[in-house]
Amino acid sequence: MNEKLLQFIWQFQYFNRDNLRLASGEQLSIIKLGVNNKNQGPDFIDAHIKIDNLLMVGNIEIHNLSSHWIKHRHDTDKQYGNVILHVVWQNDSSIKNLYGQTIPVLILEGRVSKLLVNRYINLINATGIPCHNHSFPSIDELSWIAWKERLLAERLERKSINLLQLLKESNNHWEEVFWWLIAANFGIKINTLLFEEVAKSIPNSILLKHKHQINQLEALLMGQANLLNGDMKEDYPIMLQKEYTFLKLKYKLADTAIQPNFLRLRPANFPTIRMAQLAMLIQKSTHLFSKIKEMESLVEVEALLSVEANDYWHYHYRFNQLAAFKPKTLGSQMINNIVINTIVPILFAYGSYNKKESYQEKAVRWLSESKPEVNSLIEGWQTFGLKSKSAFDSQALIELTNNFCHQKRCLECAVGNKIFKGLRY
Repeated sequence: MNEKLLQFIWQFQYFNRDNLRLASGEQLSIIKLGVNNKNQGPDFIDAHIKIDNLLMVGNIEIHNLSSHWIKHRHDTDKQYGNVILHVVWQNDSSIKNLYGQTIPVLILEGRVSKLLVNRYINLINATGIPCHNHSFPSIDELSWIAWKERLLAERLERKSINLLQLLKESNNHWEEVFWWLIAANFGIKINTLLFEEVAKSIPNSILLKHKHQINQLEALLMGQANLLNGDMKEDYPIMLQKEYTFLKLKYKLADTAIQPNFLRLRPANFPTIRMAQLAMLIQKSTHLFSKIKEMESLVEVEALLSVEANDYWHYHYRFNQLAAFKPKTLGSQMINNIVINTIVPILFAYGSYNKKESYQEKAVRWLSESKPEVNSLIEGWQTFGLKSKSAFDSQALIELTNNFCHQKRCLECAVGNKIFKGLRY
């Protein structure tokens, strides 16, 4: 028996409550089951019970075995001094609190549906998404909306915590943090760490000094990304090498250890192309985050991000290698990716940090107006009729999959709750 399952059973009273009696034989009546405690201390607080005719108010602790009370050292912990009921699966030991008083015990074994227990075991032992192996429960639309809102809130709040750590690292400089994040986003997954390291190696203040010279911006970015190493045959990369040598010495830029990766990437995602587009975005805008956070329309944001690499890249994907003419424009899919994974999280974090809900609301609205991600995870949910109409939906499903399904948190999930519903004793 799992202790989390026992807590779930108690919270929803999924056990036979007829003729409840303590292990010692007294009659038990549950008047108020208590509030689920998410912090340290007893599992449920402010419970009201009646033992025979004696009304008791206090806390409830739940264990698989009653002896776990001592194993978890509750017998010496003052937080557990007001426990009025010990709910256990099996009663293998008589327990007293730190005041030497025997704690009343309720045994749940024999009062819980075997079907419920077996279904839980099947869920936690399942591979992939647990409920996909069951008859998927139908959930009404309002419940789904509420659940997705909670999932999205948890996802954005968790990302905010990570962003606020970066804010400390940058000495509370939001523009600097935004520069680090958007650079990492341009690196796609395979070159994320490289692009982030490059961004952190070149302060925003240096970029602003050279924003009107695209060749100098490219020299700084390409050089720090180790993309200008080796012999160059064409005039443009040779010029970039010379610019970088001078600028690196001038600003005493530290070397970056990570090497660029071209393997298993479509040419449009080569680090050379993404760096060139990033350079053009820097040239196009000053104080980029300040501009974006004051915009109201997602269309404005998308227009700001619609950049095209300079003319050299119309005929190249890599230095020294000619290719057929194709302007290297930042595509709508990449812009959508930046909105979802960089702009929305930092805007939400900014609102949270400054206690300005308007920015948080705008972040969520922009997600609702953005196209959903297209990947195998989202497609998997579509087979169960859960279609993502926007990034709001797809982000919620990603959160559900990664932090509930894969973590086997079925008891905390609206879908999992639906599977267990009705399986009372």
